[in-house]
Amino acid sequence: MPVSNSTATWEGSLTEGKGTMVVGNGRYTGPFTRASRFADGEGTNPEELIGAAHAGCYSMFLSAILSGDNHVPNSINTTAKVHIGQVDGAPTIHTIELVVAADVPGIDDATFQEYAARAKAGCPVSKALASVSNIQLTATLVG
Repeated sequence: MPVSNSTATWEGSLTEGKGTMVVGNGRYTGPFTRASRFADGEGTNPEELIGAAHAGCYSMFLSAILSGDNHVPNSINTTAKVHIGQVDGAPTIHTIELVVAADVPGIDDATFQEYAARAKAGCPVSKALASVSNIQLTATLVG
């Protein structure tokens, strides 16, 4: 299996500094600041990248387990809302909301909900984020 690499560089103090994150071998490069992380500043932040990774992994994993049982999805769209806040006096990712809408022909909602829950538990990024105390899932079967 390949090893994925990303880098981040921070320059200056927390409040006045700035950083750059590079995903992969330069596939994405973006700035980040304290304001982009804890307020409404321009740029990205680590939580957005965690959300993108979680949404992408979840969608792929759900597709894999559905397809493995001959329920090939037409589409799966996942949004991950990553909440950071103070927990015991320290900034902490405390909640991730996974919101998924999937078009899967020939499957009923109850069966889809079982697959959605299995994907949440089995997705490698979900497993990596197991210390997040609250990972919520809202799954909607469309189509």
